[in-house]
Amino acid sequence: MENQKIKVLQNIFSSRLDTLSHLLTVAESHFRDDVEAILHRRIAPDMFPFGTQIVFTCNQPRNFALWCLGQSASNLPPDVASLDEARSHISSTQELLTSIDVTDATLPEIKRIELGQGLYVELSGFSYVDDFLMPNFYFHLTTAYDILRMAEVPIGKRDFMMHLLPFVKQDDA
Repeated sequence: MENQKIKVLQNIFSSRLDTLSHLLTVAESHFRDDVEAILHRRIAPDMFPFGTQIVFTCNQPRNFALWCLGQSASNLPPDVASLDEARSHISSTQELLTSIDVTDATLPEIKRIELGQGLYVELSGFSYVDDFLMPNFYFHLTTAYDILRMAEVPIGKRDFMMHLLPFVKQDDA
């Protein structure tokens, strides 16, 4: 079961990173003249900008892959200077995900997560994935999507849920 969960997570992370890449492409075509400005947009003054949301979205599968490979967590730098850099973060994260051998997984082990200011949590690998990684991953992906919506980029639910396209069918009428 552990190996199956790792494969499912690889697929989820990879397909949603494809979604993030797609959102970047649509944003780029919408903001042709000032495309880099989108990286600095944010929902609220106390929230991180779009570029940082991309990084934080990538950090979840990145650190999951590093953990499966027995390596220490290594977050990407939070400032993104260009869309090319954002795309590079997405593609390097996807490459790292493909390097996981499902036999490397350590889901039953305890994972310590540093929260800053001397705070930390210790979770089983299953809780690490279900209660920390996935909620953070979707939070930052959704926030990136929401920033683009606020900036009037022409995207909708279809763009966010594009991972379902291979399963869409049409009745023969």
